[in-house]
Amino acid sequence: MAAETFRSVDIERTSVGRYVARNVRGGTLEFGTGEPGDPNFTPVELLLTAIAGCTAADVDFIVSRRSEPTRFTVRSSGDKVRDDEGGNLMVDLAVEFTVTFPDGEAGDAAREALPRSVQMSHDRLCVVSRTVELGSPVTTTIAES
Repeated sequence: MAAETFRSVDIERTSVGRYVARNVRGGTLEFGTGEPGDPNFTPVELLLTAIAGCTAADVDFIVSRRSEPTRFTVRSSGDKVRDDEGGNLMVDLAVEFTVTFPDGEAGDAAREALPRSVQMSHDRLCVVSRTVELGSPVTTTIAES
């Protein structure tokens, strides 16, 4: 992989079922397995967040050039099921936008651009949802310590 295309995060266990992810820019994100009382996101919720966040960023950059939204929320959802071969997966993934713009010419232009920008994000811009839909092999290895 070329250096400009390579992406990575490092995950470190902090306790049983709790982890912290770190990116190369110094950002951190705690997550866990969803035990009662643990407010952190689960890996499945992070997948849903990545799907919604990726397409939200695409759409936001396009429509907010025309008008600043007065409301911009995105819901990502799906069902976690066990397939016929006994494995777990997410099905019926969906992303729903609720976006409101102010009255006026700029708001009208943003409202008009919204459906096109959502479709463009889905069809070609959002790396996360496109990767999920098209599929990509995941290689798992054990490094020597």
